[in-house]
Amino acid sequence: MTTTSSPAPSAQPPGASGASDASARARTAADPHPGAAEPTPSVVILRLRRMAGILSLVAGVSVLASIVWQVSDQVAAGRFMPDEYFAYFTIQTALINIVVLIVGGVLAFRTPIDPPLYAAIRASVFAYAVVTGVVYNLLLRGIPNDDGYIAPPWPNENLHVWIPIYIALDWLLNPTRPRLRWSTMALAVSFPLIWVGVTMVRGALTGWYPYPFLEPFGPAGVPGVVQYVVGIAVLIIVLAALAVAITRLHHRVARR
Repeated sequence: MTTTSSPAPSAQPPGASGASDASARARTAADPHPGAAEPTPSVVILRLRRMAGILSLVAGVSVLASIVWQVSDQVAAGRFMPDEYFAYFTIQTALINIVVLIVGGVLAFRTPIDPPLYAAIRASVFAYAVVTGVVYNLLLRGIPNDDGYIAPPWPNENLHVWIPIYIALDWLLNPTRPRLRWSTMALAVSFPLIWVGVTMVRGALTGWYPYPFLEPFGPAGVPGVVQYVVGIAVLIIVLAALAVAITRLHHRVARR
């Protein structure tokens, strides 16, 4: 003979169910792959993570040193204009890099895996760094300043070559990041689109554009500007997708 037992009364106080649901929704939003525990890095991986953290700190300080060097040199030459210097995409992303790289170096000693939000921001930084290196070396290298000013070479090379290479290699080789959502691509492209919008409005008002390929009165005209902007936006989206795919590949390998 079987008996049916009634369910035990809930021990939750009134209103706890709604709070639990809200907490669950918050965890789902923060966790890009809910229900799947992050693989615990091995001791060797954790040691390598700390070494990478030291490199991240050094890279962040070198970016700061590059900007200080450039500003100091321009001030000494009497041609420093803050409103123009800090309007460049390279400089704005470099300021982001300083914070992200130093925070990443600290996190490497405090957590075994990067938090999802930080990882999403660093994926965006990966896309910006590669775009900065590609655009500078393909379109801008060797173009002289209108006033004949010659910038010190090391800061320029560091911001446009060595830091992009480091950030790209660090993202490709570092497996201690969470599995990112594809929606990270929208985050990555949002800042460049805002930057382009503000830059074009400012250029229309002042006549100054930070890069020749953004000048609507250039040889290619407005259609040329649109082509460059669309092309760079597509490149950023592709790079952000690659960044997300790399985190997923790392997790697939770690779970085997």
